[in-house]
Amino acid sequence: MPADRSPEYLASLVTELCKQPRETEWLEFKTNNSEPAEIGEYLSALSNSAALAGKATGYLIWGIDDVTHGIVGTSFQPHQRKIGGEELESWLLRMLTPKIHFTFYEVQLEGHAVVVLEIERAFRHPVRFQSEEFIRVGSYKKKLKDFPQKERELWRIFDQTPFEEGLAAEDLSPDEVLRLLDYPAYFDLLKLPLPSDKNGILSSLQEDDLIMLSATGSWHITNLGAILFAKRLKDFAKLRRKAIRVIQYRDNSRLYTIREQEGGRGYANGFEGLIEFINNLLPTNEVIRQALRETVPMYPELAVRELVANALIHQDLFVSGAGPMVEIFIDRIEITNPGPPLVDTQRFLDTPPKSRNEGLASLMRRLGICEERGSGVDKVVAQTEIYQLPAPLFEAPPEATRVALFAHRSLRDMDQADRIRACYLHACLKYVNREFMTNTSLRERFGIEPRNSATASRLIRTALDAGAIAPFDSTAPFSLMKYVPWWAAPPLPRPS
Repeated sequence: MPADRSPEYLASLVTELCKQPRETEWLEFKTNNSEPAEIGEYLSALSNSAALAGKATGYLIWGIDDVTHGIVGTSFQPHQRKIGGEELESWLLRMLTPKIHFTFYEVQLEGHAVVVLEIERAFRHPVRFQSEEFIRVGSYKKKLKDFPQKERELWRIFDQTPFEEGLAAEDLSPDEVLRLLDYPAYFDLLKLPLPSDKNGILSSLQEDDLIMLSATGSWHITNLGAILFAKRLKDFAKLRRKAIRVIQYRDNSRLYTIREQEGGRGYANGFEGLIEFINNLLPTNEVIRQALRETVPMYPELAVRELVANALIHQDLFVSGAGPMVEIFIDRIEITNPGPPLVDTQRFLDTPPKSRNEGLASLMRRLGICEERGSGVDKVVAQTEIYQLPAPLFEAPPEATRVALFAHRSLRDMDQADRIRACYLHACLKYVNREFMTNTSLRERFGIEPRNSATASRLIRTALDAGAIAPFDSTAPFSLMKYVPWWAAPPLPRPS
C-alpha cells in the first residue's frame, strides 16, 4: 500500500466499498462508536478475516450508515484521541500481538467527515488484541476460539502462504505499477532487453510473480515485487520497516553514533549502492607490498557482500517493526536480521541453508546478488582466513540472527575464545572441502612461522580440550595427526 493516501484515492475507495451489498467479514461500517477496546477487537477480527477471505487489507470506516451505506459523517477524530495520555494509534499497536500495520485516514466526503482505518491482513499467526483472538462471522465480531473450524482454516492459510505472495499494493493501473517499481533494474540485472511496450514489461514482471492481475483487470504488486524493486520502499507502508539500516559508531560501543542511513530502494535495485555505501564507511589498512605502500580494505569485500545478502534473504519477514541492520564499530562490523536462525549457528558452514523466503532467495540468486546455495558462509570464513582476521562470530540473540566480522588482531592479541573459534571454523572449512586440519594448515591460517609449530600445537590442544575439534584418527603418530570439527568425529572403536 502506498504510505500516503490522497483525498482522491480515499474518496474513490470509500465509494467502491459502499457499493458492497452488505458488510463483509473484512469490511465494517460505523458512525460514532469509537470505544478504544472495541476498535482493538475489530483490528484483530478484520485482520484475521481478511486473511481468510484472501484480502490484503480489512477496513473499518466511520461516517457510513451500516444499513444504507450512505455517507452520514462522524465526530470521531482518531488523531486527537488519547488513552491515559497515550495516542490512540500507539495504544492500539501496543495491545496487538503480533504487530500489524494499520493506519487511520481522515477525509471529507460530500461535506461530511469520514474516517478510514486500513488494516493489514494477518500473517503467520492470528492477530490478538489484549491476548484474545477475534474473527468476523458474517457481519458480527466473535471470539476465534468459539469457531474452531475457522481457526483451523486460518492456520491452514498461514501454513500455505509465504510472505512473498502477500500483496503490497492493490488495484493499480499499469502506469501506477510502472511508477512504483524500478522495472528497468529488473531487466538490467537479468541481462534482458527492455521490452518495447508496456504490456511486454508487465508480462515479464508477472511471470516472476512480482505483480498479479486481478479478476477485475487491475494490477496488484506482490510483497516480492515491492521488496526487491520498489523505487521507494516508503511507498509501501507495511514494508517501510524492512529497509536495511546502516549505523556507524564512533568507537566500539553504541553510545555515540556518527552516521545512520536507511535504505530507500528495494533490495535488488538498491543492493550495489548499499554495498558501496557500507564499504566506504569501513576502515582500511596500509600494507607494504614490493616496497610500495598500499591501502586495502580492513574487511574482505566479498565477505561483507555475502553477509549482507544473507541478512536480507534469511530474515523473518513476518516480524513487524524490524528490518536488517549493519552496525560499524571501530573494531568490528555486525550484521543482524530479524528472526532466529533455522540452522544451528555452529553448523552454518556445513549445513545447506534453510530459507524462510524461498521465492526471494531464488530470484536474488538469479539476479546475481548472492551466491549459489550453501557456498556463501564458506566464502566468508575463507576470506577471513586469507585476510588473517579473527574468525567471524555467529550468534542468535533473542528473535534475531547476528554475524560479527572483527578487525585485524595479531594472534597474541586474540583471547582464548577467539582462538578456539578460529580453530573450529578452520576445521569446518577443511572438512567441507574434503580435507583435514593439520598443524601445517593451522600455521598457514594464522601466519605462524614453521619454526614455531609448537604454537600451533598449543592452539590445537586448547581446541581439543574445549571439545571444538576431534582427532580424525587418534592412533596416528603425532606428526601425522589430522583433525575434524567435533560433529564429524569418527565413532570410538568398541572394546574387544
